[in-house]
Amino acid sequence: GSCGNFNGNVDDDTTQAIFDRVGARVPATDMLFSRGASAQFTPEEKEMLQKYCSSTTVAEAKLHCVKELPADVNEVGINACIFDQCFGMNEHALQTAKQFATQEERASLGLE
Repeated sequence: GSCGNFNGNVDDDTTQAIFDRVGARVPATDMLFSRGASAQFTPEEKEMLQKYCSSTTVAEAKLHCVKELPADVNEVGINACIFDQCFGMNEHALQTAKQFATQEERASLGLE
């Protein structure tokens, strides 16, 4: 995959192994593109965190994210990182996220 380490061993390319290698975000010095995308944290993601990510996991993720992210990161960046830590290993996170989409959003994506 695009985040693998190209050693031919797919066993060390799990989501957790990639998070362990890369950290909370790819450092600016390692970016493949000239600019990065801005982190977003939607109301739906907030609701998912509250409902499906234990308070212990959120607290551990916040400690990890604050340690790994630049000192000037804003609350949106920290919350997006926490979301990644809670759901990044979940193959079905998109399916879960769809449950929180509004009817208008589902229709615009052709899900209705």
